[in-house]
Amino acid sequence: MSSSKPRGQYAKGAERREQIIQTATDVFATAGFEGTALKRVAELVGVKEATLFHYFRGKQELLTAVLAERDRRSLALTDHEEVGLRLMAPIAERNRQEPGLTTLYAVASATANDPGHDSHPYFQERYALLVDELAEDVERRQEAGEVRRDVPAKTLARLVVAAFDGLQLQWLYDKKVDMADGLSQLIDVLLAPPAA
Repeated sequence: MSSSKPRGQYAKGAERREQIIQTATDVFATAGFEGTALKRVAELVGVKEATLFHYFRGKQELLTAVLAERDRRSLALTDHEEVGLRLMAPIAERNRQEPGLTTLYAVASATANDPGHDSHPYFQERYALLVDELAEDVERRQEAGEVRRDVPAKTLARLVVAAFDGLQLQWLYDKKVDMADGLSQLIDVLLAPPAA
């Protein structure tokens, strides 16, 4: 009987942690993550702000969990017919609709380059996975003659990711920048097979 109580407490703690992540993701998507955002998350969850960090080692671990949830939601909303390069513009458009999370991503990615940073493994793994997935798509397209073959697939994938991040950063400063359109145009030009 005593073994069921810790499991119940653990399950309750896991549920509360998940509730905090979901709520924080929703709040950060529209309100951003600075200022009173954590206080608002705590209010919505029904705990004190300090209690949030009973479930996370610190603010950075919570922010990383929110970014992972952002990725999960993005994949869940994606048309599974679309893969690789075709996903880039729709994801950019979704990022435009969630300015708080997009800002969080940009700030966190810029500060997580230190291997000791809590978010470093998240970004390192995320970039490696993204480049690999895009490179697979580029390689398939190269074999089908849809994409230039004079540049390695992985190099083209890295350039597309770099352009995505660069356009996103420009958009943060100027909301007239159309990330989705910019990516679509870049992909059309950069990846087009050379004219015969």
